[in-house]
Amino acid sequence: MINTVCVFASSCNYLDETYYTAARELGKLIGQADMDMVYGGSCLGLMWACAENVKKNGGRIIGVMPEKLHEMDVYSGYCDEFFLTPCMRSRKAKMDELSDALIALPGGFGTLEELSEMIVQKQLGYNQKAVVILNTSGFYNRLLDFFDEIIEQKFANRNAQNLYFVADTPQQAVEYLKNYIPSDNSVKKEDIYAR
Repeated sequence: MINTVCVFASSCNYLDETYYTAARELGKLIGQADMDMVYGGSCLGLMWACAENVKKNGGRIIGVMPEKLHEMDVYSGYCDEFFLTPCMRSRKAKMDELSDALIALPGGFGTLEELSEMIVQKQLGYNQKAVVILNTSGFYNRLLDFFDEIIEQKFANRNAQNLYFVADTPQQAVEYLKNYIPSDNSVKKEDIYAR
């Protein structure tokens, strides 16, 4: 059962309204599903649009922020729990430790890096967490095409497609989490080294 969802998302306040609407809806659905949310701890962008609505709908929000960002005074102040970490790497480790699943909303390089690491963690069998890519307005289409190219050119095994789920709507994302059954999709030696 999934109790806590880690959400990776943009911290930008100047995106198309479509993205904020989807983030707010996702937060509402997470809260209504009696799930809590782990996120970057800020009061900005899609991450805050989602977190604020988790809290409004009965869920708890847990912030994890590196010291450098905390010094920029972007901490939301509304977190039910808050963890300060020395750096981005330790932040990701803490977010991973605190969550049962993750959803990547549209975001920049930080979101892409966080999502990629979690896919690799699952690929290597370090966890069996649900990994969801929320593809609002087709934001991730070209990245997903690139994932297909990676697999097509044999830089990853075909089974890698089972490591993540692509949701077009917040409803699809939360329904997937509600029904998620962990399975071992980790890479075996023969997947990498066999012809």
